[in-house]
Amino acid sequence: MSEPKKRSKKSKEEIAKEFDLPERKSKIATILKQDGQAYCLCRSSDSSRFMICCDACEEWYHGDCINVSEKEAKHIKHYYCQRCKEEDPSLQTVFRLVPAPGPPPNPEEKKPPKKRKDKPPGGSSEKRCGQCDGCQAENCGSCDGCLGPTKNGRKQRCEMRVCSNSTSRKKDRAALKAVARNKKRRRSLSPELIINPALEGDRQCYGPGCIMTARPQSKYCSNECGMKLATSRIYQVLPQRIQEWSLSPAIGEEQNKKALESIRTKQTIVRATLAELDKRHAELDLLVERAKRCTLDPNALDNSDLEDEMSMYCITCGHEIHSKTAIRHMEKCFNKYESQASFGSIFKTRIDGNSMFCDFYNPASKTYCKRLRVLCPEHCKDPKVSDTDVCGCPLVRNVFQLTGEFCRAPKKFCFKHYVWEKIRRAEIDLERVRQWLKMDELVEQERQIRQAMASRAGVLGLMLHSTYNHEIMEKLCAGKY
Repeated sequence: MSEPKKRSKKSKEEIAKEFDLPERKSKIATILKQDGQAYCLCRSSDSSRFMICCDACEEWYHGDCINVSEKEAKHIKHYYCQRCKEEDPSLQTVFRLVPAPGPPPNPEEKKPPKKRKDKPPGGSSEKRCGQCDGCQAENCGSCDGCLGPTKNGRKQRCEMRVCSNSTSRKKDRAALKAVARNKKRRRSLSPELIINPALEGDRQCYGPGCIMTARPQSKYCSNECGMKLATSRIYQVLPQRIQEWSLSPAIGEEQNKKALESIRTKQTIVRATLAELDKRHAELDLLVERAKRCTLDPNALDNSDLEDEMSMYCITCGHEIHSKTAIRHMEKCFNKYESQASFGSIFKTRIDGNSMFCDFYNPASKTYCKRLRVLCPEHCKDPKVSDTDVCGCPLVRNVFQLTGEFCRAPKKFCFKHYVWEKIRRAEIDLERVRQWLKMDELVEQERQIRQAMASRAGVLGLMLHSTYNHEIMEKLCAGKY
């Protein structure tokens, strides 16, 4: 008894899935959301039995309470309860259309016989003509077709009895298909002729001094006459347009001239900046040479500011490091990750007098490295520092004021001015790259403006465009009358 009871009790989800009617899919969710609510005429909260919803009031009813079975509900399209029918008599339950079963087929009735196609005279098949020597020949009795086994109860055809016209028929069919295909794909190579009613009939050629008859749908008897007329019109109209251009220059021309002056000023500033960078680079070389000629000061590290016992975290790897060796650690950590990336180009840098880019050729990727030579950790290694090398960093007061002195501590143990020469060279090279990019952009702007100015005053531009100056025309008209 326990098994049928378990089967009869169904969850709300199972009831909703069984009650899968297209017209009530929007109402299935309501039975799942309502919990502990009274339904039906019996006003109970039991939702384990089959239920049906009214399409008017959306009230759920048990099938056994309203005498509607689950099988009958599958044929109901719109259901309305008794209360809604009493309130609105126009509401009636709508059932689905069920196709009526047709009469069983009668086996005694025979299908109408199929029409037979007339066979071609002289042969039993369309593939054989029946009139050639191959069709009328007798079986040889010695080939594989005569001596071989039968296929589907039929004896194979003799190899000597081959129709000589079958191959020609196949070729004819293939040719017909090819012709039909070419007709579909073929397009006219010549453009469609547009007939101008104004150019119909016999007309005299428009060429200067020509007395010949013009060609059909043309104003000229030949191309030479058209070229002569166009040349004469240019000689007639162009001087007047040039005079108008000289009397009243276009506003766009003036704006382009101002833009050219601005661009040339910026180019002069960029050249001056590049010269200043070259000067700074030469001064840096002198500082390095002076440091090489100086002697070490053994008390330079002792007299330096004492570093506090502080620690910080590396911005690259996140490890805790001492403040005294922080710069060296961060530099090595950055070079480690920087060498894993690739900055390459298929073009080699060609700048006269400057070799600040790495330009190391990678045969695997066929590219040149485009890092700065000073900062490239992969291909340009820093020179080894000996114990006798002097730091040589210029000392300053209040951050920016130079004192004229420089650090004489050993370069290998001077953490305060670690790789100062490398950083300064990198700053100069980066600023050079910025200025060259700016110069390249200015040159491109100048080229575009010059191209616009050249095309504005050309023959085609003067013939197509004209500037009407009202002041000059008023003066000319006043002088005539």
